[in-house]
Amino acid sequence: MELTPPGPRGTPPLFARLVDDSALFPPGDATMPEALKAYFENRAGEHAGVLGVFLCQASRLPELITELIKIKPKEPLPLSLIIDTGLGGVPKAISIVESRSELLALRMVEMPAPSDVDEVWLERVSEFVPEDVVRVVEPRRGVGWLDGVRRVIEHGSWPKIRCGGLSRENFPSIDEVADFLSVVAGVEGATFKATNSLHRAVRHADPESGFEHHGFLNLLVASARCLSGGNVREALGSTDGEQLAEEARRLSDDAAKAVRALFASYASASFEQPIGDLQDLGLL
Repeated sequence: MELTPPGPRGTPPLFARLVDDSALFPPGDATMPEALKAYFENRAGEHAGVLGVFLCQASRLPELITELIKIKPKEPLPLSLIIDTGLGGVPKAISIVESRSELLALRMVEMPAPSDVDEVWLERVSEFVPEDVVRVVEPRRGVGWLDGVRRVIEHGSWPKIRCGGLSRENFPSIDEVADFLSVVAGVEGATFKATNSLHRAVRHADPESGFEHHGFLNLLVASARCLSGGNVREALGSTDGEQLAEEARRLSDDAAKAVRALFASYASASFEQPIGDLQDLGLL
């Protein structure tokens, strides 16, 4: 399973393997059987080419394996392992996954970084995670945040940007996202991943919380503009879905692949919402 374009035949390169499944995480909080059932159904469905890896916490690996034994999948589950047990728990978690290669195919290991993303910590990440597995590290936003992003890239990992959550401070500003994009795009060959509150294509205000949510289509168009010298902040702040869709539609296949080489994927608790938005905008 390819993590980035060209991806499956018939899927537009801009959206190939774009949406990773985080149904086990807030605001989804699906049970393990529910999450796996939906994932395998989507993987066999019409828009399977848009679906990326399945996210699971290291602490829930035994539960995941128990359910997969019941399901008996035809192919191993493409997995991103979310480290919630601390860096010291990484070797054991990876060992468990590798011992079940008939059920699990480890594609990524994702983890939060300490407040000071130092060289020693990053070296340990490199030592613990096999070379053929993508390392994704989330520096904490705050003072020196972008320096941490640079250090993560220098060590060969993908930086991750959290675009929302359960409280207002979890939502980065347009300027913070634009600065993050500028740093990643400024390093040749660098790639990032996004997570949280990006289940809708276009920027919008949540009617219940009132929080302004970033849109994944905004982020794709902003990434394209970042690579071509366009107005990134305007793209991130736009609520004009038709205009964003038209700009995305005009990207050549090569341009779309360059965008996705920069912006690899994002995690969403829902697969139906992003697919529905893309269909409504005429992009699938």
